[in-house]
Amino acid sequence: MMLNSLDLPGKPEDTRIVVAMSGGVDSSVVAGILKREGYDVVGVTLQLYDHGASVHRAGSCCAGQDIEDARRVCEALSIPHYVLDYEARFREAVIDPFANSYVSGETPIPCVSCNQTVKFADLLQTAQDLGAAALATGHYIRSHANGAHRSLYRPVDTDRDQSYFLFATTQEQIDYLRFPLGHLPKAQVREMAEEMGLVVAKKQDSQDICFVPQGKYSDIIAKLKPEAANPGEIVHMDGRVLGHHEGIVHYTIGQRRGIGVATGDPLYVVHLDAAQARVIVGPREALETHKVYLRKVNWLGDGALEDIPESGFEVYAKVRSTRPPRPAVLHHANGETWVELVDGESGIAPGQACVLYSDDSNTARVFGGGFIGRSERSRQAEEMLRRLAQAPNASAA
Repeated sequence: MMLNSLDLPGKPEDTRIVVAMSGGVDSSVVAGILKREGYDVVGVTLQLYDHGASVHRAGSCCAGQDIEDARRVCEALSIPHYVLDYEARFREAVIDPFANSYVSGETPIPCVSCNQTVKFADLLQTAQDLGAAALATGHYIRSHANGAHRSLYRPVDTDRDQSYFLFATTQEQIDYLRFPLGHLPKAQVREMAEEMGLVVAKKQDSQDICFVPQGKYSDIIAKLKPEAANPGEIVHMDGRVLGHHEGIVHYTIGQRRGIGVATGDPLYVVHLDAAQARVIVGPREALETHKVYLRKVNWLGDGALEDIPESGFEVYAKVRSTRPPRPAVLHHANGETWVELVDGESGIAPGQACVLYSDDSNTARVFGGGFIGRSERSRQAEEMLRRLAQAPNASAA
């Protein structure tokens, strides 16, 4: 059977593709490429949050100016454009869980939740309802046929690698999705936008979480969860009370600057005790982590997790979107999944993602991953944190 450029049967002109258009240069170029190849292209933009205050905010997405930019691109390409109001769904599936997770002392990744729910579940269903053979996006990741299904791979441009945020994509979704930019460097995508005459060719890329202006998480938490700003103690791992804070939402694991106390030695936030509203600080070595336990694991490798040998399965792991994959060993036993980080990592927090790969190259296959539920540090650090957790307050530690 002859397949077209998207690995789908049929001629491009007989194949409808829905393009998820954020109003940025990447998704706009995707629409332009597919239109140029002759596909029946439909642009869909999601309105995800109140865009009244965000119309002119640079670096945002899925709000006022971005929706207008997507409309203008579709008009220039002569393709239909639909705007879907997903504000209520976005708040329910992304914003509220983000706030709840952050208040509990975790470091959530709302972009993963957005892809899991709003974009690759709700929008995907909309694309199917419109009779589309596939949903195409501007993400920098690749997918290729692998037997009866498709597998995910890192993009050519690893500086733009978005696989960390897409690890939770299910096999059914991967089979339906297409990522036309995975084989292109960002610079070339910009050039293509210029060549196509798109108004967004020089538009700034989004930087922050779309609903968190200037990356100030505490501001959005204060608005959504005003009761969460409970003051408490800043406590050293050895039990000393060093000062007080105005809410753990102002701190993240691994933070060094702006803690608000000084002892002469460098201090880092090593734990957030939400139950007792305490910020636990200590030396940098207390952040060193060699084992993480995962929850909500999405396994995209061959076979099942249960097939992993008792000795483990060698993989490469990313615990931060900005770091390259590092050697690791994946384990699964008695319903629990954990990863041993061969070289160790520092500043790991619950709620972050641990994404698994076949190797560290730009052709690496994505094996999925999970959210970090807890981590294990050195025996000494674990013992000190355990003692603090059992103490009713820092003074009693």
